[in-house]
Amino acid sequence: MTATISSSFDAGNIRVVGQDGDRFELEIVKDAHSDFYQWFFFKLSGAAGRAVELRITNCAGSAYPLGWPDYKTCLSLDREEWVRVADTSYDNGTLTIRFRPESDCVWLAYFAPYSMERHHDLVASLASLAGVRYRSLGQSLDGQDIDCLTIGEGATTVWLYARQHPGESMAEWWMEGALEKLVDPDDPVARVLRGDCTFHVVPNMNPDGSRRGHLRTNAAGVNLNREWHAPSAEKSPEVLHVRNAMDADKPVFAMDVHGDEAIPANFLAGFEGIPSLKPRQTDLFNRYSDALERISPDFQTRQGYELAAPGQANMSMSTTQLAERYGCVSMTLEMPFKDNSDLPDPLYGWSAERSKHLGRACLDALHAILPELQKKG
Repeated sequence: MTATISSSFDAGNIRVVGQDGDRFELEIVKDAHSDFYQWFFFKLSGAAGRAVELRITNCAGSAYPLGWPDYKTCLSLDREEWVRVADTSYDNGTLTIRFRPESDCVWLAYFAPYSMERHHDLVASLASLAGVRYRSLGQSLDGQDIDCLTIGEGATTVWLYARQHPGESMAEWWMEGALEKLVDPDDPVARVLRGDCTFHVVPNMNPDGSRRGHLRTNAAGVNLNREWHAPSAEKSPEVLHVRNAMDADKPVFAMDVHGDEAIPANFLAGFEGIPSLKPRQTDLFNRYSDALERISPDFQTRQGYELAAPGQANMSMSTTQLAERYGCVSMTLEMPFKDNSDLPDPLYGWSAERSKHLGRACLDALHAILPELQKKG
C-alpha cells in the first residue's frame, strides 16, 4: 500500500512537496493573507508497521523558530488520545519525525487539536443546562458565530476568552475544563463563584482561523490580539463584537487564554505598562498569581515575558486595553506547546488533559482572591 498524507479537513494544515516511498518532505502552509505559520495537522494513511520519516522543511521561517528545539510532535490513532513522538528532532530549519505507525490511519499535529465540531458540541451541551445563557455576540468574516456563554448571577463580572490565536488549541481545552467545573452543581468553589460572579465566556474568538488551520490570524490575515485599540467590522469583527459586549458588561476580572511556542512553562502576563496603572490592580494581579502558584504545581512565576516599562504597554493587546479601559484586573495565561519543564511527562508532554486541569485550578485561584476582588477600590 502506498502511504499518503492529507489535511483537507477542519483545522488541517500541511503541504506535501516530495515523497520517496515512506519518506515525505512537507511544508506548513501560511495563514491566509499573512506570513504567519507554525500550526500543522494532518493524516498519514497506509503505512502501518513501516518505518516512516516525515521532514517539515520550512520551520526556520515560521513565526517562532525557537518553538522547535526540544519540541515533540503529537500523534493519535483515534483523535482522542494524543501522545508525543519521542523521535522528533530539529536541525537546520527542518523538523524530522520518525516512527512506525500502529495503524493505516494516523493523525499528527502541533498540539492536540480542538476542532470546530468539538467546539459546537461543547457550546450545545452547556447551552442546554439550567443556569447557562447562550448568545451570539456577532459573526466572523466567514459568517461563524462568536459564541458566548453566561453563567452565574453575582455582581462581580468576569470575562474569560480564548483562541484569539487559533493554533493555540490548548486554550480551548483549558476552556472545556474551566466550563465543566463552573457548571458542576456539586463543586463548592463553583457554587460560590456562580453566586458571587457573573461569567461571560467566549471559548473561541477566532472560529475562522480555527477551521482554516491558521496559527495566529483570522480570515483576513489579521492578528486579533493587536486590534483591541481600534477593532473594525472589515478586518476584526470578532474583537469588535466582544469588546462591544464588554462595554455593556464591564469586566472586574478578565483572562485571555493562550499558548506559547517557545517557553516550556505555564505563566501569566499582565498590564504593567498601562498609562493609568493603579496599585490595587497590581496587587490583585499578584495575589491571583500567588494563589494559582500555591494551588497548581503546573503553574510558576520564574519564567515569562519581559515586563513593559511604565507607560510603554502595547495598548493594541486585550489584556492591556481592558486594564486601561475598565480599570479591571486582566491577564494573559500562556501554556506550552512543548512540555512543562518543571513537571515533565515524556509520553504526553503538556496535553489537553493537563490544560483542562489548569482551567479548573484557575477558577480555584479566582475563588481564593474573590474577597479582595469584591472590595471597592
